[in-house]
Amino acid sequence: MTDLVSTINQLMDITIFRTITGMVVLLFCAAISFLLARKIGLKMIRGAAARTRSAWDDALVRRGVFSQVTFLVPAVVLYFGISFFSFSTDILGRVILSYVVINLVIMINRLLSAGVDIYETYPVSVTRPIKGYVQLLNMVVHVLGGVSAICVLLAISPWGVLSGLGAVTALLILVFRDTILSLIASVQIAAYDLVRRGDWIEMPQLGVDGDVIDVALHTIRVQNWDKTIITVPTHRLVQDSFKNWRGMAESGGRRIKRSVLIDQGSIKFLNDKDVEAFSRIDHLKSYLTNKTTELRDSAPVSDTQSHLLNGRTLTNIGTFRAYVEAYLRENSKIHKKMTFLVRQLPPSSNGLPLEIYVFTNDTDWGRYESIQADIFDHLLAALSIFELRVFQHPTGFDMKNIMGITEIGVDTNGS
Repeated sequence: MTDLVSTINQLMDITIFRTITGMVVLLFCAAISFLLARKIGLKMIRGAAARTRSAWDDALVRRGVFSQVTFLVPAVVLYFGISFFSFSTDILGRVILSYVVINLVIMINRLLSAGVDIYETYPVSVTRPIKGYVQLLNMVVHVLGGVSAICVLLAISPWGVLSGLGAVTALLILVFRDTILSLIASVQIAAYDLVRRGDWIEMPQLGVDGDVIDVALHTIRVQNWDKTIITVPTHRLVQDSFKNWRGMAESGGRRIKRSVLIDQGSIKFLNDKDVEAFSRIDHLKSYLTNKTTELRDSAPVSDTQSHLLNGRTLTNIGTFRAYVEAYLRENSKIHKKMTFLVRQLPPSSNGLPLEIYVFTNDTDWGRYESIQADIFDHLLAALSIFELRVFQHPTGFDMKNIMGITEIGVDTNGS
């Protein structure tokens, strides 16, 4: 009897020893397979992708899709290797399968991200962004993958778990409220083409004034002109109003809407000497010839000679307005097919506003500002030719002139 027990113990010791040895060998093979996949296989794939001209394989490498595949290699070796052992491997097999499911979820996530990168290389991606939809699909994959991993680990049916989610639908809606709002907003933004990457948008209530650099499911990132980056919830673009400058860029014209404030005390009628002097200005020759003929024919000479107000008479402000219009029409930077106005606004305590309402044919911000500055530089300097003055509130320099004081404190009258 003692010999039998001793023999059984020896056999058990041999079995356990073989099992332990086999597991060590299996783990060693799994580790070797992982190292081979990482050091050799992955390196070969990256080299092959670098030699091709297509962009899709580069995107897969950059997003780590092939790198994630290497983590599946040791799992496959372990899963098929444990089948050679005599003891029950059911629990260990479920753990390995759960690990495989988690890795597949990560790999699908990276694959979708690579798909977005590839899609964004095409021009259609500017007008039809899909990043928000891909992010939503990623969420679905994570939820289904998590449920599948748990069900595999616990050896239960996933349908029972999924059916139980119906009982917590209200809770899920509450938890994912922002996601649902963002999804609806993303669909509206894509359907109505409200915002694209590269658009200049303004939302003063949120401090947004710059270019859109990313359109995602939950957020839209904008780089303001001061180089700060602000993140706006996607649904706010549907709930709140915002200004998109894309229409301006696509129209090919950018508006100039600025006034010169004229001192109303400098407005006067023109005499013959003034008309003769202004007739030497090329931009006014045609206007003054036609206007003089029109005024001469509109009233008898006797009436105009009896009093200045008995007939129609040219004014320096009207002549200046005609000059501004002619000057702008000759400017090659002004769009001639868009709204073109040189008009007077109602006079106020700040003078008579003479407004320039035209469009430049260059929408670039820097060049637009340069064109606008050149125009008003010229017009402000030309005002004195027409004996007009710009209205401005008195400054310290004006007060010194009124009091007759020079810069060094000496009376300008010599006293």
